[in-house]
Amino acid sequence: MGAWVRIRRVVTTREGGASAAPYDSFNLGDHVGDDAAAVAANRARLAAELGLAPDRLVWMEQVHGRTAAVVDGPVPEKLEATDAVVTARPGLALVVLVADCVPVLLADPEAGVVAAVHAGRVGARVGVLPAALAAMTEAGADVRRVEVLLGPSICGECYEVPPDMQTDVERHLPGSACRTRKGTPGLDLRAGLWRQLADSGVARIGIDPRCTNEERALFSHRREGTTGRLAAVTWVEP
Repeated sequence: MGAWVRIRRVVTTREGGASAAPYDSFNLGDHVGDDAAAVAANRARLAAELGLAPDRLVWMEQVHGRTAAVVDGPVPEKLEATDAVVTARPGLALVVLVADCVPVLLADPEAGVVAAVHAGRVGARVGVLPAALAAMTEAGADVRRVEVLLGPSICGECYEVPPDMQTDVERHLPGSACRTRKGTPGLDLRAGLWRQLADSGVARIGIDPRCTNEERALFSHRREGTTGRLAAVTWVEP
């Protein structure tokens, strides 16, 4: 067995940035209508707080798909049409942006392989997480060693959906169907993803219980409509 490496994981809030309302204030999304200079300042601050050069952060153009990319060095701009990114390169931080979707951070600390995944309703339904696990395996990870954090997202009690949508997602992501606080059909994507991971052989799964819709320190598209994006970041310490 190899020596284990140190894995870092960070989840941001909306506090302490340069963006004005309704993106106030630590918005890291460059695709939501915010001032480009404010987003650039926020991203520079994120890199500085992480102790990394700005070009060591890898960003994705998230499209609610299941494409998983493997990277071995800095990426100019961002990965086009990608919802999961994997690396075995130390000091390369992988970033996923959300405002209700589930950010998933994965790591095999023995192989030194990490992944960041954007798992919203559509991506979870079409299998973005299994695609990420497959890409991690190809990069040298072993699913039995993988540790996972399911980050803050909208909870099942808040995520009301039409009955036919609930049925469809449950068919593809078993365990996600639930009832909302109002007693209506809902989706608990973290519950469905947890079952999917467990069924794939992942034994170490942690959940950040915060609901983006309920927690005002987090961005929520459902609560606010036009809003910013928080980041979940993971990397292997050099």
